[in-house]
Amino acid sequence: MIDHITLHVSNAERSIAFYTKALSPLGYIPKAHHEPTIGFGVDDGTPRSDFYISPMDDPAQQPIPTHIAFRATNEQAVRDFYEAAITAGGMDNGRPGPRAYHSGYYAAFVLDPDGNNIEAVTDWSHTSQS
Repeated sequence: MIDHITLHVSNAERSIAFYTKALSPLGYIPKAHHEPTIGFGVDDGTPRSDFYISPMDDPAQQPIPTHIAFRATNEQAVRDFYEAAITAGGMDNGRPGPRAYHSGYYAAFVLDPDGNNIEAVTDWSHTSQS
């Protein structure tokens, strides 16, 4: 089980602004302030964060692109994420829609300012079966 992840970026201020806008439709807000690292988490009234942005030790170093998928509550949240991320300066890497990975997989992909592949997904395998 993953507790949290830290993404090292070339420009923390730029990336924090990007993720603040892009993750808002998924319920994420900046929460943990461990300057210069900022933690994002679901707006649930607690300080718990599970996604951190931190500056690279050597900003001249090229970051290694990473893929991160954030769970969305529904297809509209995936579409809202995509629009917010594009408006925040992200680049299209896969418009919202169903994917052939398996039935029920609906996702959108955007490249962040460092070229990381950021996904929002709603997926039948993540819903509770009652």
